[in-house]
Amino acid sequence: MNDASQTYAHATIDAFELDASLHEPMRLRERIHALEWLEEWLDEPRDDEPLRIRARSLHARLAKVQARLCEGLRSDIRAGNGAASLQRWRPEFVDGSEGYDHLDGLMSEVFAFDEPADSIAPLEPDMVFYQPTPMRHVFDLVTRASITDDDLFVDLGSGLGHVPMLVSILTGARCLGIEREQVYVNGAQRSAEALRLGHVSFVAQDVREADLSSGTVFYLYTPFTGAILGSVLERLRREAQQRPIRVVTFGPCTTVISAERWLQPSDESNTNLIAVFHPVAV
Repeated sequence: MNDASQTYAHATIDAFELDASLHEPMRLRERIHALEWLEEWLDEPRDDEPLRIRARSLHARLAKVQARLCEGLRSDIRAGNGAASLQRWRPEFVDGSEGYDHLDGLMSEVFAFDEPADSIAPLEPDMVFYQPTPMRHVFDLVTRASITDDDLFVDLGSGLGHVPMLVSILTGARCLGIEREQVYVNGAQRSAEALRLGHVSFVAQDVREADLSSGTVFYLYTPFTGAILGSVLERLRREAQQRPIRVVTFGPCTTVISAERWLQPSDESNTNLIAVFHPVAV
């Protein structure tokens, strides 16, 4: 570590140690930033052992604050009070920026996802590599789609299941995640059971063959493209002929879905924001 880097590291760790607000639960963004910086710095070999000792001690103290916060949220969720507890983290404004933030760090700890131990099956043509929806957009989804406890929310390509779980916690809606990877489904189900989310379930099934007959809100974060997306949209069109539904999208599939004549967007569709579509007569 050169002199400039060492000086910067000392100044940064000094600032973290002096900032007592990092121990306050609501300083989530700043605390996660500090934890991530410390982890990255500690991962590299360092010659300054006294500074490493300080950094490890500081990281342990901040991680303990974070663990208490997450356990408190888990307790509230198990007791059925999760919606009220999570309202304080609801973003006031959601922009179209990419990437993940402090909310993703928080909810990943709360959901305590298992790292999949088994290998993932190769993707078929037109299938898209799994990428979780950023948590701030899930909060936005609940508002834009007006989800209530009368709905059955269906996540088409649910991955590790954080969208159905968070939607259920925030709204009380019944939620179903449909995911082809059994290893993802197993992990999601364990997380839901650990949080006593009785209104959330997951099935390991191809969306093209799954039972969609009870859903009222269908969510797609571009889990597939091309022919598969076309096949699923045709299935949703037939469902819309039986009852009122909403189709909610995020990502590149929004452009494709906005071109469907039988769907009308609630407002101007944007691939970087949640978009909500309602069926129309054609």
